Amino acid sequence: MSVEVLDGATIVSFVEDEEAFNDELAHVYDSLFVKFDHDANGAVDLEEFRKETKQMMLAMANGLGFLPVQMVLEEDSFLKKAVQREAIKMDA
Repeated sequence: MSVEVLDGATIVSFVEDEEAFNDELAHVYDSLFVKFDHDANGAVDLEEFRKETKQMMLAMANGLGFLPVQMVLEEDSFLKKAVQREAIKMDA
């Protein structure tokens, strides 16, 4: 892991470099597929997907810590649903 300085132009340049971006995307996809395909049968079933999605959400929670942060959320995102669920619990 490293700390780097970047801006939007760096990301745009990388995405627009078709060869570099596609190579990295294929590498990420292959890595994720292996991680998700627990039984190594060449397919990711709903249970495997559920387990890995849960692990990603818990990792995100651990990264955020337990101090409140403010962020922009997509309306139908997992995080938005978590916030709405917590708000309902607090109102009860």
